Amino acid sequence: MRLMKKNLKVLLLSVFLAAASCSFTTKEFNDPDKDKLLIDLITYVLDKGHYDPKDMNDDFSAGVYTDFIERMDPLKRYFLASDIEDFSIYKNDIDDQIKNKDLTFFNLVYDRFKERQKDSRKFYKDILSKKFDYTVDESINVDYDKIEYATSKKELKERWRQQLKFSSISNYYDLIEEKKASNENKEEALANGEEFEETENAKLTPEEMEEKARTTSMTSLDEYYEFTDDLERKDYFAQFLNVVVEEFDPHTNYFAPPDRDRFDLRMSGKLEGIGARLQKKNDYIKVVEVISGGPVWRGEHMSVGDLIMKVKQEDEDESVSIVGMRVDDAVKLIKGPKGTKVTLTVKRVDGTIEDETITRDVVELEETYAKSTLIEKEDKKYGLVNLPAFYFDMKDYGERNAAMDVKKEIEDLKAAGMEGLVLDLRDNGGGSLRTAVDIAGLFIKEGPVVQVASGGSRKEVLSDEDTAVAWDGPLVILVNELSASASEILAAAMQDYKRGIIIGSEQSYGKGTVQNMIDLNQWLRKNDMGDMGSLKLTTQKFYRVNGGSTQLEGVKSDVVMPDRYSYIDIGERDYDNPLPYDKITPADYELWDGYIDYEGTINRSKARMAQSNQMQLIEENAQWIKKSRDENMVDLNFEKYLGEIERRKAETKKFESIKDYDNKLNYKSLESELALMKQDTTLREKRKRWHKNLAGDIYVEEAVNVLQDLKLNNIRNGKVAEIKN
Repeated sequence: MRLMKKNLKVLLLSVFLAAASCSFTTKEFNDPDKDKLLIDLITYVLDKGHYDPKDMNDDFSAGVYTDFIERMDPLKRYFLASDIEDFSIYKNDIDDQIKNKDLTFFNLVYDRFKERQKDSRKFYKDILSKKFDYTVDESINVDYDKIEYATSKKELKERWRQQLKFSSISNYYDLIEEKKASNENKEEALANGEEFEETENAKLTPEEMEEKARTTSMTSLDEYYEFTDDLERKDYFAQFLNVVVEEFDPHTNYFAPPDRDRFDLRMSGKLEGIGARLQKKNDYIKVVEVISGGPVWRGEHMSVGDLIMKVKQEDEDESVSIVGMRVDDAVKLIKGPKGTKVTLTVKRVDGTIEDETITRDVVELEETYAKSTLIEKEDKKYGLVNLPAFYFDMKDYGERNAAMDVKKEIEDLKAAGMEGLVLDLRDNGGGSLRTAVDIAGLFIKEGPVVQVASGGSRKEVLSDEDTAVAWDGPLVILVNELSASASEILAAAMQDYKRGIIIGSEQSYGKGTVQNMIDLNQWLRKNDMGDMGSLKLTTQKFYRVNGGSTQLEGVKSDVVMPDRYSYIDIGERDYDNPLPYDKITPADYELWDGYIDYEGTINRSKARMAQSNQMQLIEENAQWIKKSRDENMVDLNFEKYLGEIERRKAETKKFESIKDYDNKLNYKSLESELALMKQDTTLREKRKRWHKNLAGDIYVEEAVNVLQDLKLNNIRNGKVAEIKN
């Protein structure tokens, strides 16, 4: 019953807007123009459902104006200053146009963009047909926000020349370095009396390398324009809609139908299909990855590099050619429900052509899911669970979710004898609010986990009401600047309860808002214009049980350990239009009393970090990365370009020892995973690399030190005892 109550409470969040729609859906949405209908739908839902709806006024209009032009032309290599002047007459009118379903501004920018894009094709082909002179002293400013728009096509073509020379000089440098390395290897082989075969690139003369560098740049642009040729007006309009909705906050987004499918995939970590990642290459659909464990992998149907020429469904007699087809359209034909069959005409890397009949299945993306390892230090064993995302099955939460998987990993680690647990949430951008609450419940007996505020003054407390505890031992949580949303809910709850010690960056990402995915089709009584897509809408803010928000502020680590992101602007506070930080009243909760000398453990960890040479080096490296990122002038004279690279190489030499660090810990896969590795060599290689990375990870080392230092207050049998791990 308690579990049912908890599930019902969380489910109320996901149906909030659906329920609300009954009370305010009195408007008719029947515009025959799909774009105008979308504008009408989205602005209505924003006004009625957004947590903090904005006034659509002149300031709003100016924001849409600036952001849409920048999104269409971020490198300022298409639009002219005269185009911007033409656009500017609408700078304060876009809000009125949106209210009136007037697409004048969008149409003008879109049409002008297509016109300028056509001009640019002539630019790059002409420029790359001529030799670059790398002896000329010139440089390029790659801080495109600081440069003005070109005033003429001649000036614009010169900008293209510089950008293409910048691209080509990098290719040229790579070829020079390859030849240099080949010559060194050749000398070593000859000295040892061994045969040596030079690569084709190593045989090139400087003139041939210069030409190949341009050819590589040409190929990249050809592929870029091949991709843009597949884009339709609706794709650009979707970008315009996103600019409009992101003026409300950075996490409100419009999803066109294919984008919604990709979002669902990220949330669930699985798809139904053949188990291969595909990419369009020169009009052909190419296999770029075979997903381990999927139908293609199991049946050895295809390999990376194979081209798919035709697709035939099991209930059809004729195959459909997908040569030249948009990749999204081709994927729609290839994927399908579990158990159905599809026949693909495949051109192998060696040129042979064969038909492959594949039975589609559910394909799980293993890298999305929780994984664990046993850490051995001296005679002690500790567990580490890495959680990349708070995933869940979009159709059936109980089918598979992050909380279920973390619980299983904990049970397996306990069976293997772990005495302390590290939960690694680094780089975890969040996901399901419900899974965050459920995972918190694995570590506390019961109590509030997060407070959720809706528009107005409505507040709801989401609690763990299940008294079962999966792990009551020492707990450390690792975070960094990219730990966001659900990661922050979980870390904040464990910190507020003093249940776990948070180690990592000065603060986490700072996303304290809740989004719901709204199917826009539900608002239409009848619809003959196809799928309208979905709106991911910010409907609530969440707060810690202590009343503080993680919005902008994030979660402050108990023990701060710098990393490469420490001085890079990547948090919520660095986005446009974030919602503000605020506080509400605390929830009623009791501190976890399972530790003795909790604060002393934190202070000893801080003291170790203050004395760590490795930490000092990582701090210096973070500062150097920030300094390098702020250097925006690049020399296009090869000798100076080379000198700059050599300077940076010399500066980075002192940081090379960071990757050579050895934390002297042993990492072992659990028995259940070892059994899988016997059949899956890809999984074995992935775990081998993961363990190698963990062996050089000082953050994991310190997490284990903290676990080792924590003392448990054991009161299970009515007596107090100190247990030192």
